[in-house]
Amino acid sequence: MSFFIGMRIMQALIDHQSVINANAQFWEQMLAITLEPIPQPGMFSADPGHMRASVTLSGVWNGSIEVRLAEGLAYMATSVMMMQPVETVSEADALDAAREIANMIAGSLKSSLPRPCSMSVPESDLESRHFHSLPPADDALMVVFRHEAGDLMVRVWEQDCRQ
Repeated sequence: MSFFIGMRIMQALIDHQSVINANAQFWEQMLAITLEPIPQPGMFSADPGHMRASVTLSGVWNGSIEVRLAEGLAYMATSVMMMQPVETVSEADALDAAREIANMIAGSLKSSLPRPCSMSVPESDLESRHFHSLPPADDALMVVFRHEAGDLMVRVWEQDCRQ
């Protein structure tokens, strides 16, 4: 399966396969949930009510890692993480889970980044508007995953890399 790159190679050693592996490490190993990467995602759209979480990294590599989860996927993942029925999951629980998902994926990707590199505390919010990603940029890498409960986007933004 080939993946659309559509951008310069980021200076850090993170590529589509790195993001796919980091995502699988969390979803498959921690939650026993399989998300399928979309080979040529182009642009990503999410409806109001989706969750957004991000982590900032700084040091030799500076940038951020953002995840956006469809509402259904966010609540399903939270339900699995908390081992509770999905109907008992609150918005606050789902936002906590989104932060943890961003933190785990970012932590896995951080291992590919030059040292020193530190991570911020993850942030999350509930998006009240539709989200449409911008076309691929020179400083970003986006991978989209599909699941019957909804889609997930993982975006890595590189602001600076001093290798």
